[in-house]
Amino acid sequence: MSEHAMDLRRSIQMVRRHRKLFWVIVALGLIGGVAYAVLSPPMITSTALVVLPQLQVGQSAAASGTSTGPDIATQVVIAGSVPVLSDALPHVSPAMSLQTLQNRVQIGSEAGNILSFTADGRTAAQAETTANAVAGSYISYVSTANTPGGQLQARMLESATTASGSKLAEQAAIFALLGALAGALVGFVTSLAISRNDRRLIERDAIANSIGAPVLASIPVVHPSDAASWIKLFEGYEPGVVHGYALTRMLQQFGIAGNAASNGAYPGGASLTVLTLSSDPGALALGPQLAAFAASAGIPTALVIGPQQNMNAAATLRTACATPQLAERRRKPLQLIVSDDGNLGQLRAAFVVVVAVVDGRDPRMPGTVRSSATVLGVSAGAATAEQLAQAATAAAADGRDIVGILVANPEPGDQSTGRIPSLAPPLRRPLPTRVNDVPTEIRR
Repeated sequence: MSEHAMDLRRSIQMVRRHRKLFWVIVALGLIGGVAYAVLSPPMITSTALVVLPQLQVGQSAAASGTSTGPDIATQVVIAGSVPVLSDALPHVSPAMSLQTLQNRVQIGSEAGNILSFTADGRTAAQAETTANAVAGSYISYVSTANTPGGQLQARMLESATTASGSKLAEQAAIFALLGALAGALVGFVTSLAISRNDRRLIERDAIANSIGAPVLASIPVVHPSDAASWIKLFEGYEPGVVHGYALTRMLQQFGIAGNAASNGAYPGGASLTVLTLSSDPGALALGPQLAAFAASAGIPTALVIGPQQNMNAAATLRTACATPQLAERRRKPLQLIVSDDGNLGQLRAAFVVVVAVVDGRDPRMPGTVRSSATVLGVSAGAATAEQLAQAATAAAADGRDIVGILVANPEPGDQSTGRIPSLAPPLRRPLPTRVNDVPTEIRR
C-alpha cells in the first residue's frame, strides 16, 4: 500500500474516531446555510423598456456619416447617472439609499434604440416599482432642455409588470448543500487536529504493544444503560459469525470446550477475570458478553460481580445480576452471582467470568474473587498506553498478570491483529485451578 493511501486511511480513521463531532459540525453548517437563505431570500427581478427615437447605434452609424442623435452607449451612462437615480429615489418603495439603488439597478440596451431598466427587489412589487421609477426618472431627465447628450423624446415602451427569480426553497437547498460541504471540510480538519494531539490507542497492534500482551479477540459490544438492558443481553446475546468464531477460539485457548460438562464433571474448568477501566464504560460489556456466549454454547458458566474500585461503574450490571426474577428466565447454563465477600461456595461451573473495574486515573485492584487468568478489556480509542500500563501494573502487583487483551468496538479500518506470537504459548497451557474448587480469598 502506498504511503499516500496509508495517510488517507489513517485520516479517515481519525475522522471516524470523532464522527460525532464531525457530524455535529456538518449539521451546524447545513443549518447555517438554511438560515442564511431564509434571512437573505432570493432577489426578484423585473424589467422596464424605454424606446429612444433617431439614435445612431455604435460605430456603424458613425462610419456611414449619419448622426441623428447621441450614441446609445451614452444614454446607458446617463440612465445610470446620479441625477437620474436621485430623482427616482422618492418613487422607490421601500426607501433606500442612492448606493443601494445603484447596486439594485442594471441598465442595458435592447435592439439598438431600446434601453432596459432591470431592478432587483425582495418582492415582485419592489422590483417592479424600482424598475418603473428609474425608467420614468430617465424619461423626464432626457426630455428637458439642456440635458447632457441632447434633449430626447423618450417614451415608455413596456412597463415592469412581471417579475421572476429563484424560489426560496431552491435557494435554501443550494445554501444548505454549500453549508454542509463547508461543515464537512471544517469537521474534517478539526477531527484531524484533535486526533493528532490525542494519545488514545485505536489500532490493535498499538494496544497490544502498550503492555506486551496479545489481543485474544476483538468484538463489537452493546451499551446497556439499565438493569433491563443487561437482562436482555444475558437472555439473547448472539454475536455474528466472525465474532462468534473469535470468541470460540479464545475459549479453546483457555481449554474451554462446548462438551466440558457432558458428564457432569468439569475437568477443563477455568476462571477468568475481565479487567476494565471506569473511564471506558463500553468495555464493561465484554465480560458479560463472553459469559453469555459461553452459556449459549452449552458451557455451564458463572458470571461473578464482586466489589469494584468504583461501585458506580458497574451499578446497573450488579442490579441486573441480583434480580431474583431473572433466575426463572435466564439460560440454565448461566449463573449470575453477586459476591461482596469473595465467597462463592461450592460453585459447579465449567467457566467462571469475573468482572472487575478499576479507576482509569488511579487503578487499584478491588478485593474481588481471584481467578486462573486475567485479561484486560478496552475499547478502541478509549485509553492511552499509560492508562493500560497502569492497570496492568496494578493487576500484577495483586498477583494477577495480564495474559491477553479483549478489544471492544474495534476500528473498522484497522488492519492490524494485535497478535504477539511469543506470548501465545502460555495461554495454551492447562490452567491450574479447577472451577469447582475456585479459591475464594480476597485481597486484604
